[in-house]
Amino acid sequence: MFVVDAKRYVDKRPELRVEGGILRPRVEKLMVGGRDRTKLIDGVPGQVEQVRAALGETVPVAGVLCLIEPEWPLVGGYFSTRGIRVVAPRRLSKILDECGGEVDVASVRDRISAAFPRA
Repeated sequence: MFVVDAKRYVDKRPELRVEGGILRPRVEKLMVGGRDRTKLIDGVPGQVEQVRAALGETVPVAGVLCLIEPEWPLVGGYFSTRGIRVVAPRRLSKILDECGGEVDVASVRDRISAAFPRA
């Protein structure tokens, strides 16, 4: 199961900036169009934990931040930081296609619907 947080950034290049390391603590920042957008990453683990709590231990849950319409490079278009994948929509589609395993979709849907009623 993937929790996908999608954000739209038109024509802005996402990158993972790594600072520190040997003498200072390593810090990873999500930069989009030259601006620090690390808070987007910070919100995903909480969303993942809410879904995990709703599903219990029966279904593995991972978090993904999908950036829509940015200026992704022709090759790549993804990276990971803090256990969260940051991807372009095309890459997300490939990740979802490659996933295997058997999941009772109706059961997962019912548990998610019960845990997260419509607003």
